[in-house]
Amino acid sequence: MATFFGEVVAAPSRAGVDDEDEEEAAGQALEETPEDREIQAAPGAAAEPLRCSRFVVAVGHNAAAFLSSFILDSVCWEVVGAVKLWNEWCRTSNTTNVLPTDSFCLFYRLISDPTVLLCQCSCYVAEDQQFQWLEKVFGHIQKEGLQVTILSTCPVADYKTQESTLTLPSPFLKALKTKEFKEQVCCPLLEQPNIVRDLPAAVLSYCQVWQIPAVLYQCYTDVIKLDTVTIEAFKPLLSSETLKNLVKDVSESTKSLKKLLTTNETHNNIYI
Repeated sequence: MATFFGEVVAAPSRAGVDDEDEEEAAGQALEETPEDREIQAAPGAAAEPLRCSRFVVAVGHNAAAFLSSFILDSVCWEVVGAVKLWNEWCRTSNTTNVLPTDSFCLFYRLISDPTVLLCQCSCYVAEDQQFQWLEKVFGHIQKEGLQVTILSTCPVADYKTQESTLTLPSPFLKALKTKEFKEQVCCPLLEQPNIVRDLPAAVLSYCQVWQIPAVLYQCYTDVIKLDTVTIEAFKPLLSSETLKNLVKDVSESTKSLKKLLTTNETHNNIYI
C-alpha cells in the first residue's frame, strides 16, 4: 500500500477564470462567514448510527454517473439523506432531482437490504470542509462490519511514471487500499510516488485510522467533462464482491447511460 494517500496538496488554481467571475467570487468571499462553510445534514436523521455493511462513495461527475448508469434506479433504491455545503468552488443543489452537471451530495439506501448505502458526491469539498464531511457522514454509520469502496477520477497528467503519459491507454484504473481490505482488487495497485488527493484521500485515510476495510479505485483520464469512455472505465468494478449483486440489467444500464449523457448535452447546449 502506498504511504502517500491523504498528503496535503495545493488547492485547484483559479487561473483562466474570467475577471467577472473573479470579482463575483471576491464579493462572495467578503460576505462569507464560518457558518456558511459549515456542512449541513447527513445520511439518515436517525438518533442511532445506521448499521451498514457496504458503503460506496463516488466522488466527481463521472464516478457519480457510473453509479447512476449501472447501479441506481428509483425502484430498488431510495434517497435517505444529503450533505449541503458552500465554498468558493460550488454550492450544492437544494433538490434531489439533480442534473448530471449539478453539484450535489446524495445518499441512497438499497430497499431490499438497508445495510447497503451509496453516496454520489459530485461537488467539490474544500480542504477545510473535509474533516466535517467525514465526521458528519461516518458519525451516522456504524463502523463495525463496515466495508468502504471509493470511486474517483483524476487527470492522467497527474500520473507519475517513467513512461510518457501520451503513450498510456487512457482512461485506466488504479487501486489503493487499507491494510484491512483483504478482497482481490479489480485493477493494478497505484505505484509510488503517486498520491491521491482531496475527498477520496480523506475518506481512505479516515478508514485507515479507524481500521475499516476500504479500497479506492481511481480512474486516470484525459477528459475532464462527463464522458462515456471515462464512465465505462469503471465497468471492471461490476464484477467485484461489493457491486456484483447490485448491477442493473445490461440493457437498462445502456439506456440509463445514454439518457444521462443526452440530458447533459441538452443542458450544456442551453448556454451555447
